[in-house]
Amino acid sequence: MFSKACEYGIRASIFIAAKSSKGIRVGIKDVAKEIDSPEPFTAKIMQILTKSGIIHSAKGVGGGFEVSPEASKSIKLIQIVDAIDGNKIYSGCGIGLKECSEQHPCPVHNEFKKIRGLLLEMLTKTTLEQLASDVKSGDFFLKTLNMKD
Repeated sequence: MFSKACEYGIRASIFIAAKSSKGIRVGIKDVAKEIDSPEPFTAKIMQILTKSGIIHSAKGVGGGFEVSPEASKSIKLIQIVDAIDGNKIYSGCGIGLKECSEQHPCPVHNEFKKIRGLLLEMLTKTTLEQLASDVKSGDFFLKTLNMKD
């Protein structure tokens, strides 16, 4: 549903918010490693998140990325999605048709409309703080475990 950039952006924002809640700023290498993303791609995503005001970037010694605890309480997932992917996910066709509407629906139109509604509700209600707290608890993860035989 989300672009790869958006998926990484959500994961990066959660990781940074979790670290920031402990007073820790993180560098680009740490972010890329933690979310299992190529560093140059992560840097581009971080530029978007910083320009949109979701993430704060501090330069110099002791610098890095952070989200204030106050901000993480008010930042909703929808802000991250909108900053990276825009709002096409809330109106696009479920099977990618250029024209899909109530008057000219695709085969999955009605069901996909319900799913989009639920997704929009979740994105609008869920805060960065909630997700960061879930990750800090150890019950939820930001990357796949490397399973070895």
